[in-house]
Amino acid sequence: MENVPAPLWIAACAHRLQQQWHTVDPLELEDVARDLWRDERLRTLSPEAAAVEWLRPITE
Repeated sequence: MENVPAPLWIAACAHRLQQQWHTVDPLELEDVARDLWRDERLRTLSPEAAAVEWLRPITE
């Protein structure tokens, strides 16, 4: 989603990751989300979809 500013995309992605991992420090999840944003393929997805895609091996 190229029209979403990076800080907003990262925050939304971190929020979605928090739904999966309630006990992980939110700042760590924000770091993970930032790494996901750096992945060109994941960055083209919505933040929620990118988180779900990244979590797929864990949740299957």
